[in-house]
Amino acid sequence: MIRALFTSATGMAAQQLEQDIVANNLANVNTVGFKKSRSDFMDLMYQITSKSGSETTQGTQLPVGIEVGMGVKPMSTQKIFTQGDYQQTSNKFDMAIEQDGFFQFDNNGTTVYSRAGSLKINSAGVLVNSEGLQLVPSITIPAGAVSFTVDSGGTWSALDQSGASLATGRMQLATFINPAGLTSIGRNLYEKTTSSGEPTVGNPGENGIGTISQYYLEMSNVNVVDEMVRMIVGQRAYEINSKSIQTADSMLSIINNLKR
Repeated sequence: MIRALFTSATGMAAQQLEQDIVANNLANVNTVGFKKSRSDFMDLMYQITSKSGSETTQGTQLPVGIEVGMGVKPMSTQKIFTQGDYQQTSNKFDMAIEQDGFFQFDNNGTTVYSRAGSLKINSAGVLVNSEGLQLVPSITIPAGAVSFTVDSGGTWSALDQSGASLATGRMQLATFINPAGLTSIGRNLYEKTTSSGEPTVGNPGENGIGTISQYYLEMSNVNVVDEMVRMIVGQRAYEINSKSIQTADSMLSIINNLKR
């Protein structure tokens, strides 16, 4: 059987995965704090008919050999943590992280991480995300507070009508040596893994940790034009692999019809 049939099939499967990733990126083009994904592929094993450097019957060495590849397979899908565009809002609980860092949230005793700073206040006056997960460390705004401010270093203050401080504190952010190693669990959240390393928690603006911008949201870092180009390239690659299968099938048909 012609190897091209199986080799091209691996190429079509790989391009299907590429289209799935592009589709997810485009679907989240307006998701706050979303980070786009990129697919990485690797070639499969090779069938070596003659090895480079082997001796010929004339006593010489082959400068190159004969190696036939067996196709391609997906190796990884990597999150790209480049900065997204900022969108200014009028909401005092909207915050964006400039440069490196993640907000921390308590998910039933487990700390999870996010770049989405669209925060809300619950009935107890505690700042939470859209799912109701509390910010870590917790921020509680007392009843009677009419103003809430956060500076770039994460220091927050809740003020009453006269401008007196009712409560104050400082936010903390987490950074990772390998943020691409975090596991995406959906809902704009990530979990640490052995690949990401343990989080380094500290104050915004210190030791390489990013700063806080109140009244801003970090939008998705998906570039629609780039994703459309990836979609076209993937579609054409899928098509050309299908052509390889059709060509191999035609060659087999010719062989089958050699004798009638």
